[in-house]
Amino acid sequence: MPETHIQTAFDRDLEAIQAMIMKMGGLVEAAITDAATALETRDEALAESVRNNDAAIDDLETRVNEEAIRVIAMRQPTAIDLRTIVSVMKVSGNLERIGDYSKNIAKRATVLTQMSQIHDTAPAIRRMAQAVELMLIDALDAYIKRDEKLARDVILRDAEVDQMYNALFRQFLTYMMEDPRNITGCMHLHFIAKNIERMGDHVTGIAEQVVYLVTGKLPEDNRPKGDRTSYQKAVEE
Repeated sequence: MPETHIQTAFDRDLEAIQAMIMKMGGLVEAAITDAATALETRDEALAESVRNNDAAIDDLETRVNEEAIRVIAMRQPTAIDLRTIVSVMKVSGNLERIGDYSKNIAKRATVLTQMSQIHDTAPAIRRMAQAVELMLIDALDAYIKRDEKLARDVILRDAEVDQMYNALFRQFLTYMMEDPRNITGCMHLHFIAKNIERMGDHVTGIAEQVVYLVTGKLPEDNRPKGDRTSYQKAVEE
């Protein structure tokens, strides 16, 4: 009976932590959408809202970590349960970083409202952000359902985001070479695209934690990275 009582208490604690994770995930999803929308529509108020709302994401990460540490100290979880708690902390860390990248995008979006628009780059960036947001929705769904297959699908989809980033990188180079007046704006847009590419990496990290939860092992790191911009100059030369 005592062991059953302890396990039931642990389950309640875990449910509370996972509820915070899902709330955090919802805030992060909104941040991605709003940051990309603010960039495309040149909406400074929306960009400011993204920056201000990042504090709520940070607060939730702190609460998740504090609660996870309390559960470890109070419940003395078994190896399997401890794996779950550690994964929760890693998932919250990845979500917090995605929130930070959304905040950075919003900051640059505000700067870009003072500059002339550069061709059709904003819609392309929004599509890239939407791809990452859909990955995140599926990664969190896989986490709640412990769906290894869906998690592995999310991991593979990160290559598509990398390809979008590579295409945008080449566009920015072209626009800067065509007109030096585009250099400053394109540099801001490049950093925005890079932030979204990094978001994809963190979503992949969440999906990898799902695989770890289900199998006890992280997936093998044999997925080729699609970001090849570090080689771009050498290829063009």
